[in-house]
Amino acid sequence: MSKPPPAELGRWLVLIASLPTEDPAARMRMLRTLESLGAAVMREGAYLLPDTAGSRQGLEHLAEYIAKGAGVAQMVQVVPLTEAQQAAFRGLFDRSSRYTELIKNVESLKIGFGIADPGAIARVLHKQRRELDAITALDFFPSEVQGRASGTLTAAEAAVRKLLFPAQMQAHGGQEETLLRRDWATRRPPWADRLACAWLIRRFVDPEGNVLWLDKVQACPASALGFAFEGARFGNSASQVTFEVMLQRFGLAKNAALCRIGAIVHFLEVREKPVPEAAGVQTLLQGAARRSANDDELLAEAEKTFDLLYEAYFEAPRA
Repeated sequence: MSKPPPAELGRWLVLIASLPTEDPAARMRMLRTLESLGAAVMREGAYLLPDTAGSRQGLEHLAEYIAKGAGVAQMVQVVPLTEAQQAAFRGLFDRSSRYTELIKNVESLKIGFGIADPGAIARVLHKQRRELDAITALDFFPSEVQGRASGTLTAAEAAVRKLLFPAQMQAHGGQEETLLRRDWATRRPPWADRLACAWLIRRFVDPEGNVLWLDKVQACPASALGFAFEGARFGNSASQVTFEVMLQRFGLAKNAALCRIGAIVHFLEVREKPVPEAAGVQTLLQGAARRSANDDELLAEAEKTFDLLYEAYFEAPRA
């Protein structure tokens, strides 16, 4: 999680800027840049930031851009004369309301624990994690509420992982091995089983995992977990494709929606027991392959298909 550098105590930077009224695009770019820096608006045309090296560099570049666009920009250093003024400046950077809103959002998700699809909850929490990182990156004066927001989110993430898996750690070779934030490798070309496995990993197993696409003769990195090719950690069995094997290994075989997807993937790979929906899924994957410039783009498109299938098949447990 990135954090802004500490501000020089009591010192602030003010950018006083104006742009030609006939150039709304330049004004929008200026405002977006100020927002990305975390600047506060003092009044129309005057923007405040704590005096840090990053703030100074960002405002200097912005001032140069404004000047090139026939605008006017001046950056000045300000030192408040009173404690009240200093407190007022700091108050402009109070992120408490955003942290509080995030806490409320995360707490509201707990209602669905054990009822709603834990994979869907995990995806919402992943978005909240990105939101927390974005707030923290521009929080120049961290407070107690930042810690509460981080703790609430971390606890919720841990609870959802327990719902997804009876245990987060999978035993292998007598040792415990984490499956989080790992590299997951498979071979080209990606098709139904490999794409479905990658989707399963990123939605239910390792949301922050990274998928690697290996050429036919390329060795699997020692640090990566291989799947859906001969000799991989997770591969086909005598009667199941890798997606079905993963459902068993990750304790997801009781999930009826995933099993229905598994039946489709099985048919698309080995053409045994026909599945009515398989033809439509095949067409969608073929279309995704044609419109994608690379394997990562194909996976992103395929994930949309599998997400929709899962949402269509999933039924919340009855109370």
